[in-house]
Amino acid sequence: MATPLRSVGKIETTEHGSMDLDNAGHPGLFREKDEGNEQQKEHGRSSEDHDHSSEINPSSSEQARKHQKRIPDDLKSWKALLTETIGLDKSFEVQVREMTFGNRRIAFLFLSVFTKDTSLTEIIKRLSYLEPDSLMDHDAMHTFLERYVPAVQIKKTTSFPQMIDEVLMGNTAFYVDGEPAALIIDAKAYPARTPEQPSLEKVVRGSQDGFTETLIVNVALIRRRLRDPNLRFEMHKVGRRTQTDVCIGYIDDIANTELVESIRDKIKAIDIDGIPLADKQLEEMTVKSGWSPFPLLRYTERPDVVAAQLLDGSVTVLVDTSPSAILLPTTYFDLVQHAEENRQNPFMGTYMRWVRYLGILASLFLMPLWFLYNERQFLRPEWLWFVGADQAGAIPLILQFIIAEIGVDLLRLAAVHTPAPLVTAMSLLSAILIGDIAVKTGLFINEVILYMAISAIGMFATPSYELGLANRIIRLGLLLSVFFFHEIGFVLLTTFVFLYLAFERSFNAPYLWPFLPFNATALRNIVLRRPISTNKKRLSLYRAKKNRKQPV
Repeated sequence: MATPLRSVGKIETTEHGSMDLDNAGHPGLFREKDEGNEQQKEHGRSSEDHDHSSEINPSSSEQARKHQKRIPDDLKSWKALLTETIGLDKSFEVQVREMTFGNRRIAFLFLSVFTKDTSLTEIIKRLSYLEPDSLMDHDAMHTFLERYVPAVQIKKTTSFPQMIDEVLMGNTAFYVDGEPAALIIDAKAYPARTPEQPSLEKVVRGSQDGFTETLIVNVALIRRRLRDPNLRFEMHKVGRRTQTDVCIGYIDDIANTELVESIRDKIKAIDIDGIPLADKQLEEMTVKSGWSPFPLLRYTERPDVVAAQLLDGSVTVLVDTSPSAILLPTTYFDLVQHAEENRQNPFMGTYMRWVRYLGILASLFLMPLWFLYNERQFLRPEWLWFVGADQAGAIPLILQFIIAEIGVDLLRLAAVHTPAPLVTAMSLLSAILIGDIAVKTGLFINEVILYMAISAIGMFATPSYELGLANRIIRLGLLLSVFFFHEIGFVLLTTFVFLYLAFERSFNAPYLWPFLPFNATALRNIVLRRPISTNKKRLSLYRAKKNRKQPV
């Protein structure tokens, strides 16, 4: 029978993210009881004694609570505590299967939405062969662990919060009446889709598998490409309530130790209810870029890209429920690289890289420069005699550009929210009919539609989706600066953006490296897609433990 709950005068987090709140009456998962056995009372007093120390080191407080909250040795008390904490008999997916094996009463605790039925059925089938006198010894839990439970991954715990954490992860808790412990059996099956080609990083040649929303699958895709015994994947949990799995991946004898520790410390320092939006919320809690439009992290959906970056000394962060990986540190020039360049020979890869760079520059400066030369024709070089508009149209040029920019954004949003069979028809209707009618009616001029289309193509050619959006904001800013301040505004805003990026850093790495600070060798690798046989050293940006990738 559940006993009354006692309020605590301050917030404390339990090991699995629940909260003991103040007198406002908000419920927490694990609270000390006013009444109960002496062990529970002693636990309540000890919790009060270390309240002040938990303010200094909350992580140590959570670990202490995790070990102090023991599993009851009575089945009825155990089920009553489950009703209070995890919602047994209230939440339909929380299931307890009670049976008798040997001469002991046992119970399986699991979430029906995560359980692999075949595994548990096989365990129950094997246990049903036990004779009544098979478990006469006092340590039945040890006997089950060592002899009778046919599971590959299994461990013993005496901590009730840890048991709940494991069950919420999808594992099954095996409880024996009379034993203050439980066996945690890995018999989970997450809902998952098969790996498919990433939608944002398609290649003509190369692997067609990409990350999925299941962390274990993503780690397997990387492990398949990197059979290095020094490859490490550290698991952490983020969020008091979501308890989201966050994995840090690196090659131990290559990655810089300070970089790994910095990333680990930032993730451990996160104190939030949860990150249901996965890696994006994790980014905002660790990088804290504020209102900067430029991405300070590189996202990728390709396991081969992650494997290649790990070999260079980079560190990756994987978040469960996200089909993308984070690569750290990153630079502006990392964000404009694409896997397709490395799937072609060096000559064609270099050509494709230059075409991409040209498209990105056009998406940034083509429209503002055309607008500047149209407004200030005395600045226009002789060989650009064709630049400019003979007719301005019924709407001022600056409004035409702004409306066109917003129109492209609306098209993109509409394409995302439109059912797949109707996307093509919607795009043709919007782009051709609306654009053509706008020009014929005199609202827009042809040059605005032309240069807007070229800029949009350059934005879509940017490999990093986040960088493409940031470049669009800079383009809008340049248009407005030209409108208000002409050439002075263009020069000042361009200089400001350049200086801003020069001082920006991603996990202590210069954002414009290798241009600033200048590194000729690395910059040559950015401009040219060099043959892999000539790339014998790792980039100095990562400060890798081992500098060489190939023998001299």
